[in-house]
Amino acid sequence: MAFTVSSLPIEPFQPLFALDDDALAARGMLRVVADTAFAFPCRVTLDDAEPGERLILLNYEHQPADSPFRSAHAIYVREAAGAAVNATNALPPALARRLLSLRAFDAAGMMCDADLVEGAQAGPVIERLLADPQVAYLHAHYARPGCYAARIDRADA
Repeated sequence: MAFTVSSLPIEPFQPLFALDDDALAARGMLRVVADTAFAFPCRVTLDDAEPGERLILLNYEHQPADSPFRSAHAIYVREAAGAAVNATNALPPALARRLLSLRAFDAAGMMCDADLVEGAQAGPVIERLLADPQVAYLHAHYARPGCYAARIDRADA
């Protein structure tokens, strides 16, 4: 079954980069500079920031469903991020190189299945989860820190 991995759009985050550190802190956000490779996964580019790149660390409500599974967590957004990513039948770099928690949700935002998988081997697990007609979409989370990574949908949906 074909699937599409979608990142967050940059537009809601762009104004944040014009704010000073005090204004960000007042909103519970933090400007950071990547200081090591493969440690700052951007939710717009779905790749890791390079050392020296600036990002905003913020809390983001990735699961706004009116259900017990409503959820928010910390995410990074790169200052240099461009257009959102939509990858079909392949995992973008930041997901492919990490252990993932895949969470399947129905149309009401209730979790109906979940699994753990190394990103590089996630394709068959994604396909299995999406083959269930009860599943409306998946959320991928970086399993170790638990934070939201991306949304996954059927490509034909």
